[in-house]
Amino acid sequence: MSRRRPIAFIPVALGVLLGALGAVSVSAAPPTSSDASEVSHWNRVAASTLIAIPGPGGGAPPHFQINMGMVQGAVYDAVNAIGPKKHQPYLLETRAGAKASVNAAVATAAYDVLSNLVSTVPNTVTFPGRAGLLATLVTERNTSLGAIANNAFKRQGISVGHAAAKAMLDARVGDGRFGPSQWSGATGLGKWVPLTNANGPILDPTPWVGGVKPFLIQSSDQFRSVAPPALDSVQWANEFNEVKNLGRSTGSTRDDSPAQMQTYKAKWWQSAPGLSWNEVARQLIARNHLNAADAARLLALQNLSGADAAINCWNDKYHYDFWRPWNAITTTLDDGNAGTTTDSTWTALITAPYPEWTSGHNCLDTGHVTVLRLFFGDAPGNFDITSASTFLAPAEARVRTFSTFSQPLAELIEARIWAGLHYRSADVAGQLLGTNVANYGIANYFQPVGH
Repeated sequence: MSRRRPIAFIPVALGVLLGALGAVSVSAAPPTSSDASEVSHWNRVAASTLIAIPGPGGGAPPHFQINMGMVQGAVYDAVNAIGPKKHQPYLLETRAGAKASVNAAVATAAYDVLSNLVSTVPNTVTFPGRAGLLATLVTERNTSLGAIANNAFKRQGISVGHAAAKAMLDARVGDGRFGPSQWSGATGLGKWVPLTNANGPILDPTPWVGGVKPFLIQSSDQFRSVAPPALDSVQWANEFNEVKNLGRSTGSTRDDSPAQMQTYKAKWWQSAPGLSWNEVARQLIARNHLNAADAARLLALQNLSGADAAINCWNDKYHYDFWRPWNAITTTLDDGNAGTTTDSTWTALITAPYPEWTSGHNCLDTGHVTVLRLFFGDAPGNFDITSASTFLAPAEARVRTFSTFSQPLAELIEARIWAGLHYRSADVAGQLLGTNVANYGIANYFQPVGH
């Protein structure tokens, strides 16, 4: 296992970071090593496998992102171990010869981690699709390995893939996954109260995420967000009233004209960030002809940053335990602010089963996007995002096209308000948290070595 001593986090100019990481731009020369097709293929397999796990077993967005980080970290180590060392390993110090099969290493590392993640979902979680997922993974592995000539180089690739997966899985033993809930259950002014249905309180399927050992940052609260606005402040009144007007399920002030479509966009964004940005990464990897090593490094840094953003964000959520708009707007408790008026009939367009502060979607999205910007700049050319939202009607478009990373991030801040899910400053704080986490990972991991 390899752990480097982290350096202090400081803001770093994009140009400096591009040079430090040797990132690939749109004008990069064609790769001279293995292409990224197998890296991208197993990224797609990982995403489709992990999202199919039931929410409490790892399919919920924050745990899905942790699992994606484990897969992509192992794939990176497997690819990086082949040939001369060009970048710092994440965990694996083992080296393989330059002619070892990269594709065999990728398929083996990804398969080993994925099969372990599916197999080790606790039996307390109802998981009827487990056997089918495992069988599909075996088929995918056999297909990948069957396309490679049976020789010593294939065996070397398989060996280093096993080693990379083992290093990752060993490092994550006892890491806090499936641990105790982080929620204290405190009540009173400003505290989150879960919604209820016929079965009782609707609770977070993975309330332990904020207690998981992070991958890149030093602690799960390293980038603690600033506290929510004071309830007697003008800022609180302004944000309370903004979401009260825009985020209600009926009678809202959302603009649903063809030029704005705010209700549609609020529903469209109710999708897993990890699915969205791995899809975008695969598009840009193909368009820019990244080789296997660069693609593996991109996906590892992107998904490990996303994982740590989820961990730090969920730590924030249960640390502040701040009330959601539907708690605050319908409360009988007096917040002491003359600028707020409650409404017992108010309901949000969309709800979520965990505390407000900060916005999990914004944390995860910026964790991914910060890394994507490092490799491709803010304007990489058109890219598509496919929403997996269950709130969209069959006739509503699931695929939307953007041309810069700034566009979806700006829209996301507004969309979470339109949905009635968040106050504005929770969205802004989430984007700052995700950016800080990713920048820390960029500054401290996967650095070039030698000359």
